[in-house]
Amino acid sequence: MEAGFQKKTRHVGLNEHRQPWDKLPKEQWEILRGRHPGGDAQIKAILASTKSFATSYDDLNFTPLLLSTIQARTFIIQGDRDPLYPVELSVEMAKAIPHSRLWIIPNAGHGPVLGARWPEFLQTASAFLQE
Repeated sequence: MEAGFQKKTRHVGLNEHRQPWDKLPKEQWEILRGRHPGGDAQIKAILASTKSFATSYDDLNFTPLLLSTIQARTFIIQGDRDPLYPVELSVEMAKAIPHSRLWIIPNAGHGPVLGARWPEFLQTASAFLQE
């Protein structure tokens, strides 16, 4: 039986994305185009690769029990509007990893600390590291 984390990640792959790449808002496409020199073909390939989660267990071998063995302090960051991964996955990871902190960034997608949020990230990450 799959752990909740594995099952939810596989669900993301089976359903391609919560928001399919071909329906991403224009502003999200522009952000992605600024980050990926390979253009739309590269962006589509990256987004489509999550579909492989549905058939591959290679990167899903971690369970809450295995995550609980992580001893390093861990800072998990996710945008609440990430089109690739539901927030619940990060919540489950944070619950399973001791000494972890979860920062869910409002109104942010995948890669929420890039761009305008970078200064806020530096301040928040620095505070985390100084604890």
